[in-house]
Amino acid sequence: MKGTRYVARKPDSDGTIHYPEEEHEIWQLLVERQLEVLPSRACQEYLDGLKQLGLPEDRIPQLDEINQVLEPATGWKVERVPALISFDRFFELLSRRRFPVATFIRSIDELEYLQEPDVFHEIFGHCPLLTNQAFADFTQVYGELGYKASKEDRVFLARLYWMTVEFGLLATDDGSRIYGGGILSSPGESIFSLDSDQPERRPFKLLDVLRTPYRIDILQPVYYVIDDLEVLHSLDSASITENIARAKELGLFEPRYPRKAS
Repeated sequence: MKGTRYVARKPDSDGTIHYPEEEHEIWQLLVERQLEVLPSRACQEYLDGLKQLGLPEDRIPQLDEINQVLEPATGWKVERVPALISFDRFFELLSRRRFPVATFIRSIDELEYLQEPDVFHEIFGHCPLLTNQAFADFTQVYGELGYKASKEDRVFLARLYWMTVEFGLLATDDGSRIYGGGILSSPGESIFSLDSDQPERRPFKLLDVLRTPYRIDILQPVYYVIDDLEVLHSLDSASITENIARAKELGLFEPRYPRKAS
């Protein structure tokens, strides 16, 4: 795994994580920017979850504050992790309805883009939808499958996670809305994903998703649109495994992005 310059903050003996004031200020800036763009772009399920969580705008929340809402809602809890964890640990946590949160926040010079998932991405981007039963159940099934999967199959599962949990769109009567946490925590991509004429927005087909290559360091050239969060809920281990086998046979689609310079 690649390294990171960030170090997750640890709690004191009472379980409280003490962030310096400048990090609370970065959280506030990020929240305020997203609250300007998301009301007309995020899916209603996310907005409902955001309201349910009641996240503070002027400080980074403590993980226990999140758990007090998530656990009674869907049985999920967040769990503190270092900046980077292994795939085994990631899948194992999801399989137990534990969502990993690295307790650091991006620096002021990386507001627009950060490769590592920080506390803002995980809590503001992902946790609101973990109040939704269909989404929460799918995430656990995904974790159970990934924990048992081979290294080769995990590469295909990563594409499924990327195109749904991180960068998925949802069809509504008012047009496409965002449910992917990678978009919801990014001001630029929140606008680009819905307003730009550059990316493709394809109807969700599991086999197609598993065959779609992606890069983590660019605005996404392809988004998959589901009709309802129940579409994810209906994906069981057997159908995902069967489609992974088929995707291996067919191979990947041609990338919609330029290759990285070597």
